[in-house]
Amino acid sequence: MTDAATPERDLEVRDFNARGTAASAARRVYGEALLEAARLDPRIVCLTADLTLPTETDLFRDHLPDRFIQVGIAEANMIGVAGGMAKAGEIPFAHSFCVFATRRCYDQIANQVAYPNANVKIVGVIPGLTTLLGVSHQAIDDVALMRALPNMTVIEPSGPAQIRAAVFAAARHPGPVYLRLKRSDGTEPPDMVEEPLERGRLRRLRPGADGLLVASGLMVAAALAASDRLAAEGLAVGVVEIATIKPLDPELADLAAQVPAVVTAENHSIIGGLGGAVAELLMEAGARCGFARVGVRDVFAEGGTTPYLLRKYGLTAEAIVAAFHRARARKGSA
Repeated sequence: MTDAATPERDLEVRDFNARGTAASAARRVYGEALLEAARLDPRIVCLTADLTLPTETDLFRDHLPDRFIQVGIAEANMIGVAGGMAKAGEIPFAHSFCVFATRRCYDQIANQVAYPNANVKIVGVIPGLTTLLGVSHQAIDDVALMRALPNMTVIEPSGPAQIRAAVFAAARHPGPVYLRLKRSDGTEPPDMVEEPLERGRLRRLRPGADGLLVASGLMVAAALAASDRLAAEGLAVGVVEIATIKPLDPELADLAAQVPAVVTAENHSIIGGLGGAVAELLMEAGARCGFARVGVRDVFAEGGTTPYLLRKYGLTAEAIVAAFHRARARKGSA
């Protein structure tokens, strides 16, 4: 029961994913970027499934209320509405948690967005193991689901510095996009410099003749840390950032052909995500290298802080280093 005088926004789900001083002080990088894009393109509209604050879409609501739709806890309906709006010439950005934005309404996405190649952008927050809320909220299969759909682009920026570029890349592409976001948590530096993101293109962050670490999302930072550790062992191991998981940049096969070992790292199941996509690309290209995947190993996780979960399920720089040595050993024994 709610008092009649309570403002309408007080009835909404609170941002229970943000905890601690740093999180409460975090910039709303995504919300700011979406509002900027919408001001530049009047076709952009915003939909959310009762998660306005956690998806940072309250900025859009407050500044462009005539282009904001709150559908309630009804992701399937939201996708249907978004598909219809796209047919009318608008560019809907539809928001929920990653697990609900994909798995809960997969049939609607397939039939009302992917099949008609509708210009809908599906935006999910809380990817992989970045939540205290356990299995029901941990999206460890969303990339696999969205990769399997024809016409669908899958983008995951490496962090807050790349979110603005990801929003604009999604908005420019005239077709379905799944944008997988880990929101700013307040740990980025105040002088954060924005980073580029081009749909369908990898970024080579570090060269190295002894191997290649291929990472997406929050695992890019872990891959760079692993490369530093391997450098201390005398190994020059390169790092490639994959922000567009589908379509995967074919240049990756050329880079892999030049090194003895490749390791993928992702905040997702090793089945069907970045690791699976890279393995498919390399096998079809005939790459001859040792190979290993770092990610969630075909298990459901548990509730806990993100650092705890990443350690427990092996999504760390140390795990990447160990995987690289395994991949290198396989190449040596081939």
